[in-house]
Amino acid sequence: MSPVPFGARLRAAMDARGPLCVGIDPHASLLADWGLSDDVAGLEAFSRTVVEALADRVAVLKPQSAFFERFGSRGIAVLEETVAAARQAGALVLMDAKRGDIGSTMAAYAATYLDPASPLFSDAVTVSPYLGFGSLAPAVDLARENGCGLFALALTSNPEGQEVQHAVRADGRTVAATVLGHLKAANADAASRGELGSYGAVVGATLGDLSSYDLATGGPLLAPGIGAQGATPADLPRVFGDAVRNVVPSVSRGVLRHGPDVAALRAAALGCADEVRTAVDEVRTPVERQGL
Repeated sequence: MSPVPFGARLRAAMDARGPLCVGIDPHASLLADWGLSDDVAGLEAFSRTVVEALADRVAVLKPQSAFFERFGSRGIAVLEETVAAARQAGALVLMDAKRGDIGSTMAAYAATYLDPASPLFSDAVTVSPYLGFGSLAPAVDLARENGCGLFALALTSNPEGQEVQHAVRADGRTVAATVLGHLKAANADAASRGELGSYGAVVGATLGDLSSYDLATGGPLLAPGIGAQGATPADLPRVFGDAVRNVVPSVSRGVLRHGPDVAALRAAALGCADEVRTAVDEVRTPVERQGL
């Protein structure tokens, strides 16, 4: 049997648990705020607590690989345990690795996160398309084969990104619009069936009016920037328009600062998910609100 595509699993998770992704970002400062040491023991305690608190309640957990990699092989071992525990508890795991390369190297990156035989096998991974979207073909193909997803950087919230993403190509389209167009093509089959596609874009929630861009790619839109970066759930309809139905807001510090208390972490995450659901519901039609 073919695996259930990531897009379908994501839609089901968001419907059941609310449209929210919580990052697992063990910054040194956050470890200190939790009263943990900035070492592998602190990393392990932090990650275990987040998984215990949230993996059976939120739709998506997003470990930031860099904060595990900085501890070397022992940090990667903690990341492997975190991914496995989160998936076992029912969360979809989005590995935030932002990988991008060409040829056999890209294929190796894809196998690291999208091959079920890998100890870092995740439901989806973030990727960088800035060696050309075609360079991501090994990841696109393996994601399709194994029912996984991708989130390609498209319109990021960091100011430096504009010099690349807003650059205008010879055909008059911006680089970001080109990336969004490739994702729309990759999601065409799912869209023809009325399903959410598995190939998503990263689009910052802090960017304001994006009406000049076609965000209706047929796939999910990972939206960082809620909370500490200044955006709120109420901003989502203004930023994303009709595409807000496919937005997966990503929150890290806004939830994690409530730790290490498990109950407080859960309350913060569920409260944020409720706010997002309310904001999205305001732009749904009456028929959509009834789930028809």
